[in-house]
Amino acid sequence: MRPFVMTTPPETIRVATSRVVCDGASDIPTGAALGHPRVFLEIDETGFVDCGYCDRRFVLTGGPADQAAA
Repeated sequence: MRPFVMTTPPETIRVATSRVVCDGASDIPTGAALGHPRVFLEIDETGFVDCGYCDRRFVLTGGPADQAAA
């Protein structure tokens, strides 16, 4: 039986605009060579969008999914 391993949840980034860009390496000092292709994402009425490559979640500040605003 395999032991239960906890994984870290995907990163959540609060943003001020509904259109975001993700390259998976914006916080890596060595650049995008370690990330993924740049993708443009649009936050819809749910108030968030997830990157299909790295699973980062972008949450619209003050939107329905913004837990910090609650």
